[in-house]
Amino acid sequence: MTRRLRMILLALGGAGLAALLVAACLGLPGFGGDRHPYGDRAVRASLSRHTANTIASVNFDQRAFDTLGEMSILFASVLGTVVLLRQTHDEKRGRPAPEEAAPPVRRYALVVLPVALVCGLYVIAHGQLSPGGGFQGGVVAATALHLLYLGADYRALERIRPVGLFEVGDALAASAYLVTGLAGVLAGTAFLANTLLPYGTFNTLSSGGTVPLLNAAIGMEVACAVVVLLARFLDQAVEIEDDNGGDNEEDDAKR
Repeated sequence: MTRRLRMILLALGGAGLAALLVAACLGLPGFGGDRHPYGDRAVRASLSRHTANTIASVNFDQRAFDTLGEMSILFASVLGTVVLLRQTHDEKRGRPAPEEAAPPVRRYALVVLPVALVCGLYVIAHGQLSPGGGFQGGVVAATALHLLYLGADYRALERIRPVGLFEVGDALAASAYLVTGLAGVLAGTAFLANTLLPYGTFNTLSSGGTVPLLNAAIGMEVACAVVVLLARFLDQAVEIEDDNGGDNEEDDAKR
């Protein structure tokens, strides 16, 4: 294929995409108006399924299949990072040297760590009731663990962060999301349809049908994925070095 033909195909595809975007924008409600049909329908659907947080209803009920795609992107990113940053035959794992940190920084990190971890778990557990959810709570919980890096040292972080277990947790959480969706198919409805469980009492932890289950699966997947990502990057910066023992100055500074 010549360069000119590629440019022609690119122009045709771009023009078609632009036409679709313009047509979609022309069909939207007027900006600043009091008529919001899509928002009204989302709220009605959320309330009909006893989900107090409409955003969670949209993510894990009305467009749960799209959320599956977003989770798959994160899962693929973690998988790619694990493959690309794995220890090679010409590298060895050194013993990280502890870095001196100011006492106020250490005290603050150790005090905030359990608070941040509990907050992350709370955000995940109450995702169907209040702002937040699995994506936000998972990031908070994962990053909270890494405050131990500031409060103690890297070896202490490694003891509470077995990367292999978090890799398994990431895979199990992604599988749990898929299994929940397939359970709907086996029950005679649609994939990821919110029809398996009773909707429960509005504004309680058990309300929303399958929304809490999918939200929890996403929270676990995001938390495990972020831990694995940070672990692989930190390993490269702190522990893994060339087989000849030649750490560069940048690696020494990061220790």
